Amino acid sequence: MGQRIDYHNDPNAPAANSVRPSAGAFVRRGDDVLLICRSDNGNWSMPGGAHDPGESLSRTAVRETLEETGVSIDLVGLVGIFTDPAHVIHYTSNDEVRQEFTVIYRGVQTGGEPTPSSESTRVEWVPIASISDLKMDPSQRKRIDWALADQEPYIDSWTR
Repeated sequence: MGQRIDYHNDPNAPAANSVRPSAGAFVRRGDDVLLICRSDNGNWSMPGGAHDPGESLSRTAVRETLEETGVSIDLVGLVGIFTDPAHVIHYTSNDEVRQEFTVIYRGVQTGGEPTPSSESTRVEWVPIASISDLKMDPSQRKRIDWALADQEPYIDSWTR
């Protein structure tokens, strides 16, 4: 398995060679948030992944959450749309450099138990107070902070 390397506002970052929609889920249960420790970079994140042909983007969020965590969810809202062109992700397995394009939905657990997968070394209900202590990419922190603030959906600035 290759690595995932995120670059933010880095003039030395490789140029994006693809854009692929992705979806993720912010799943909160009381004072805990469902998070995974990614197997490709060791960072903690919300579950999510790339959109597949033939499915809706909301179905992507539900499918990826189940695949990565073992937890079934229903979607109940939208956290935001994150498409910052200054954030690129380098997948070393195939040398793809993807511009960020992620829609984060709000979800509620409907079944299942946290179970690691090939994409996650750990899956946990993390207390909100402990999230700041986790190793996490800045894009995930931004998304989680926005979701916890329970604001209108985030929309990237259109000026860039």
